Amino acid sequence: MENEIKEYTVWEDLGIGNDFLFGKVMQDAELCKELLQRILPELEIDRIEYPELQKSIRTDADAKSVRLDVYVRDGKGTVYDIEMQVTNTKELPKRTRYYQSMIDLQMIDKGELYNKLKPSYIIFISPFDTFGMGRHIYTFENRCREDMSIALNDETTKIFLNAVSEMDDTSQELRAFLDYVAGKESEDAFVKKLEEAVKRAKKNREWRHEYMTLLMRDQENIEKGIEKGKIYGAVSTYMELGLSDSEILERLKKKYHITESEAKAYMLETVHY
Repeated sequence: MENEIKEYTVWEDLGIGNDFLFGKVMQDAELCKELLQRILPELEIDRIEYPELQKSIRTDADAKSVRLDVYVRDGKGTVYDIEMQVTNTKELPKRTRYYQSMIDLQMIDKGELYNKLKPSYIIFISPFDTFGMGRHIYTFENRCREDMSIALNDETTKIFLNAVSEMDDTSQELRAFLDYVAGKESEDAFVKKLEEAVKRAKKNREWRHEYMTLLMRDQENIEKGIEKGKIYGAVSTYMELGLSDSEILERLKKKYHITESEAKAYMLETVHY
């Protein structure tokens, strides 16, 4: 009973800044369209389509897989990937590069011409300033370094939104949304609709169960990673002590309760890395 109460509390404490809840709320096409229109007021977005909800992209068995929070396209085929990022991992620029490559691979098939690639926008929303310049919004397009008036025209755009800025550098409508992400109250009509959508989402028992399952899976993966790190460290220590392979195998099996084949695998991986 205590665990159930704890899980319920964790779920109830979530806000729009949680990537899982954000993804669920953005399944409302009208809310998603209005958010995109606030971020990109120069565009005329007629409608929003969902090719897949929380799209997963993996090109082959060895490639790093990608799970996108909100992956949508409009009536013209333009693709939008919207990501809610709470933790500053210091790698968001490189992530946009990887996400762009994965998205492009989904757009055209083998033998098709490159001009079939549609415009794309990768948008990160965060409660921190990725570039440390105090702005609400940083928009990046590819341009010629020698002459900034020359655009590459590859039709790719990366946008980083910072919810904690005080700079007057964006529309009132977008700022109202970003303030909401930062935890501030607002009388903005769109924010009110988002708040109601968040409340409805929290009443969805299926989504709550899905979230808790993912949470437990993440925790298990963290624990497994810690355990693996300990075993790799032990192998390195035993090797430095000059123990024979057979002695190392026996110690690993006894200390970590693993099979001989698993112990051999750890030894091989330690030597490899």
